[in-house]
Amino acid sequence: MPRVKLYRFTDNASRPDIIEPGKPEYEQLGGRWRTDFFQAPNPVTLEVGCGKGEYTVGLAQRHPSRNFLGLDIKGERIWRGSTRAAEMGLTNVGFVRMRAEALAAQFGPGELDEIWITFPDPRPRDRDIKRRLTSPRFLGLYEQLLVAGGLLHLKTDNEGLFEYTLETLAARLGTTVERFTRNLYAETAPEFTEAQAIQTNFESKYRAVGVPIKYVQFRLT
Repeated sequence: MPRVKLYRFTDNASRPDIIEPGKPEYEQLGGRWRTDFFQAPNPVTLEVGCGKGEYTVGLAQRHPSRNFLGLDIKGERIWRGSTRAAEMGLTNVGFVRMRAEALAAQFGPGELDEIWITFPDPRPRDRDIKRRLTSPRFLGLYEQLLVAGGLLHLKTDNEGLFEYTLETLAARLGTTVERFTRNLYAETAPEFTEAQAIQTNFESKYRAVGVPIKYVQFRLT
């Protein structure tokens, strides 16, 4: 393992804003994230597959009266997000190192107010459909963890995943799609402002070569 990566993994173990396997708090915060981790009764927003934490940190900066968590399995990635949050002096943001499939072990029913899914792996092969973060399997999981009528967002550059998501939502009873667009940055309506306000490095690169960014906002009611 490269020395820099090893250092970051070791550093993660001492950072209070990173929850990961091996720490006493891991799998013990379910239902108590507001009181025991954030120590603030504010709404909790989760970014699933946060990568380097650019979106999680950006949201935390924009909304200081809310709590934000970034989830990713890669320890080096969340180290970067944690570092950036510390440099900005943010206290309303944290990171969880785990797989999305295990969300129910980490959060209590109705504990989340909002979920962002930003540029996930599209899993294009048919055999990987169940691993798509907007598959019925994951939507059912999100519904358990969100408050009633909690809000979800998807941003993606992948047309196949976007169309799959729209079809899946249309087929699901009790789902309300509030807005969607196949070209987010061509929109001028204020309803799209929040989704336009933050751009990851990955997103900017796709925009630079003319790839339209797709976006959908919905509720699992």
